[in-house]
Amino acid sequence: MREHDRLFIDGDWAAPAGTGTIEVVSPHTEEVVGRVPEGTEADIDAAVAAARRAFDHGPWPRMTPAERAAILGRLAAIYAERQQEMADLITEEMGSPILFSVFGQAAMAQMVLQYYVNLADGYAWEDERAGMLGPVTVTREPVGVVAAIYPWNVPQFTLMLKLAPALLAGCTVVAKPSPEAPLDAYVLAEWIKEAGVPEGVVNIVPAGREVGAYLVAHLDVDKVAFTGSTAAGRRIGAVCGENLRRVTLELGGKSAAIILEDADLAATVEGLKMASLMNNGEACAAQTRILAPRSRYDEVADALAAMVGGLTVGDPADYGTEIGPLVARRQQDRVENYIRIGQDEGAKIITGGLNRPHDRGWYVAPTVFAGVRNDMRIAQEEIFGPVLALIPYEDEDDAVRIANDSAYGLGGSVWTADVDHGVEVARRIRTGSCGVNLYVLDPNTPFGGFKDSGLGRELGPEGLEAYLEHKAIPRPS
Repeated sequence: MREHDRLFIDGDWAAPAGTGTIEVVSPHTEEVVGRVPEGTEADIDAAVAAARRAFDHGPWPRMTPAERAAILGRLAAIYAERQQEMADLITEEMGSPILFSVFGQAAMAQMVLQYYVNLADGYAWEDERAGMLGPVTVTREPVGVVAAIYPWNVPQFTLMLKLAPALLAGCTVVAKPSPEAPLDAYVLAEWIKEAGVPEGVVNIVPAGREVGAYLVAHLDVDKVAFTGSTAAGRRIGAVCGENLRRVTLELGGKSAAIILEDADLAATVEGLKMASLMNNGEACAAQTRILAPRSRYDEVADALAAMVGGLTVGDPADYGTEIGPLVARRQQDRVENYIRIGQDEGAKIITGGLNRPHDRGWYVAPTVFAGVRNDMRIAQEEIFGPVLALIPYEDEDDAVRIANDSAYGLGGSVWTADVDHGVEVARRIRTGSCGVNLYVLDPNTPFGGFKDSGLGRELGPEGLEAYLEHKAIPRPS
């Protein structure tokens, strides 16, 4: 049992204003494994005030980028040394298979942090331009106080997408973890203290949606960075628009994996194990629509059913587990309801279904539907679980049309023996990223979505620019 009775505010552990608590329940055992205070509006006020003081009067924004990078480098080194601890904790609190927690949760978060540490030296923090009336200095300055609101599915990674570039830019941050997975934030807070990040620069307040909404609307917040559902992103975007607040939104997805006629099917299906089912399918960029040529449809169906039906489902702390439990009972209910919807729509289950793999824990059998039309709900709505929809297409143009026939535009992939041609097809897909014979997020490249998948980009230099304001300083010749 991990018990916490404080919030991380102004560089230290502070007593919460309220008496509410958040219980963290293991998705595997259904037992309480931790408790943290439930943040209130008063706690948000205290955290924002600390961040505001640290930005307006503290040393952090006034340090050089190299000085900030040196401190963040110490944090990155601590993280690298102890990332197994972080991986184990994330698996315990939200059910991610431990192999994914090691590489896709903790290691990826550390890599993002290290990427921004390394970026500091070569980034153009200011430049000189020839203006019409004389030289102009263009500077890049921190945007201010950032509200970072992030989800339970990859908590450290989605936080670090915001925290690392914001801190390098010179911003201060109020982070709100999800109630389902707040424990890892407490470990990170200790590492932040140990690394020597100044007081008030990072503040962490676990809380529910209502308190999160209060943070979004807080008048002393200069920018909101949010990862979560499209429905919540619309509300946040509306508030930020009303208040002329800078905002980055990384939202939902219903990504398509296009299997071309010449694809090596064995290699493709092995690649889809990660691209489509990473983190128990609880991933916004998961390729959950599988598009197969009608000429190979039955062959693809058999191979996909064999792969998914053969996955090891069980204790997420076991290194042999490939699919763990979903984060909460409500998520289990949601995914099973979509399986019923798929059946009602006329799609055919070729593996999986409603028979739960285990009596205890929030498990759902990994499921593949065949005979799916792209206008079905299971092909259009984000399920956020291990459920795949296999959709036939007639020719390459039809595949591109189906892939683009979605409200979302986050990820995607193309599987082919001809990589150059795969790149040509990928260029035609209206998504923020589209891999060829793989799907991966690279810290050096921008990540984000078209259409209802969000606004702005994280990762790469573009992720840093989201936390900077540009100032022009002209002067006479």
